[in-house]
Formats: sequence, C-alpha cells, structure tokens
Amino acid sequence: MLSLTKILVPVDFSDRSVAAVRYARNLACHFHGELILMHVLPSIPYEMGGFEFGGVVMTDGFQDRVAEARAELDQFLGAELIGHKVCRMVLEGDPARQIVDYAHKSDVNLIVMPTRGYGPFRRFLLGSVTAKVLHDADCPVLTSVHMEEADLEAVRPTKIVCALDMGPQSSKALTWADQLAQGFHAELVLVHATPLGESHFDDAFDPEWRTTVEGRMREKLSELAAGVHAAAIITESGNPADVVAETAERFEANLVVIGRSEAGGMFGRLRANAYAIIRQSPCPVVSV
Repeated sequence: MLSLTKILVPVDFSDRSVAAVRYARNLACHFHGELILMHVLPSIPYEMGGFEFGGVVMTDGFQDRVAEARAELDQFLGAELIGHKVCRMVLEGDPARQIVDYAHKSDVNLIVMPTRGYGPFRRFLLGSVTAKVLHDADCPVLTSVHMEEADLEAVRPTKIVCALDMGPQSSKALTWADQLAQGFHAELVLVHATPLGESHFDDAFDPEWRTTVEGRMREKLSELAAGVHAAAIITESGNPADVVAETAERFEANLVVIGRSEAGGMFGRLRANAYAIIRQSPCPVVSV
C-alpha cells in the first residue's frame, strides 16, 4: 500500500505556502506521516567586511537573515500544526537544489509545492524553482496553480484521474494512483490522449483514423490496467493538456496523477505537455 511517511513542503511564507502546508498537513494526518517545512535562503556573494566561518563567507547581515528566517519558520502556522509531527529547517543555497538533495537523502515520499502563476496569466507560468524540482526530484511532486483555492476537504480525494502516455513511467504512475485511490476509497479514471499529428493516419485518407487509433490505445490501456479497478477508461485524440483537463472537469476530479521520467514520452520531465497539464488542470497534479 501507498506510504507517505515524509512529506516535504518548501515554504516562502506566501499565501501559496500557507495553502500548500495545510494541504500537506491533511495528507500527513491521513497517512500518519511527518510534515517537513523547509525554507531556503539563497546564497549570497562575498561581501566586504565579511568573515569566514568553516570555509563559508558570512556577514552580520546574512546571520541576521538566518536568525529571522528561523524565528519566522518556527512560528509559521504554529497553532494549526499543534499535535502534528513537524520538522522545521532553514537551509542556505540554491532553493531547488536544496529541496531535491534533501528529498533524496531523507527518503521523502512526496513534495508539495505551488506554482507561481497569478491571475489570468497563471496558465502560462510555472515558477523556476518548481520547474527545477519537477525536473530533478525522484519522488512524486504535488503542485497546482490553484493551491490557494484548494478545498481542504478535497485532500481526501473522491475522484482521481490518472493520465497515461503508455511510456516507461506509465506503470509506476498507475500503481501510485491506484494505491492512493484504494487508500481513500476513491474513484479512479484512466485517460490517454493521442496528440494530433502523431498517428500514421490522416483525415484526408482515412476519416475513421481517430476511432481506429483510439480503439487500439484503449486496448493497450486496458492491458496495462489489468487488475486495477477503474471506473472509466478514456482514450481521445487531441492536445494532451486539454484532454486531461477536460476529463478532470467532466469527472469532477480532486486530483490528477501523471508520469514523469528522464526517458522520452509525453510526460517526460522536460516535455511541454507535463507542464501544460499542471497549468491547465482544474485540480492539483501529482507527477510520479
């Protein structure tokens, strides 16, 4: 069964961070896990008047920043987290690198962080730190452009959409989504999108090509999902981000799960579709 014993939440003290911590807190509570709150202070260049300590150039100003950050993090949502197992830490360095390194070394099961999209432009924005974490982290990463608007009751998902590209990471993503669905007694919907232009067929020569391709992909998806109790299996042709977003809206999903790997495939770590899905999804997305 799925185990989320360590959930890491990077904190920058913004409203998005507040929402991310509350979201992660509810997940940690369900899985009896530890909540790890991390604030990373970017490294500072050498400053005149600084002094070296342990091989690191420090300044009075930077020491003050560290002390202030620690004090602020210690008080961050203090009353709301009473009774929960919480670890708080302030690190220094490149934020994405520190987040990923800590997750690797400490066997973190899930990273929860918002994107940095705002207002009507949020579909086109993905924060650089979030993007780097999505690229480098080995553990699943949960993120959303709607984190501040998240319904905390929906942290107990009732409907999960798992988007599969049939690539190397699909089996892992499906297993993760299936185990999460079982843990929450949630409904699981599987979806595959065949991007237009990737088929050897063409509308001008074979008007039935979409139906043919979708039927073949449905067969492959059903084979992959053998033993998984899925409420529905959806195969459609079209822009993957649009298909996944529309499926999530149609089934009123609380969560979308996608695969993410170094290998090729629609949801590869640096592939545009994975980022587009996160930006367009009406609910949080876990990339596995």
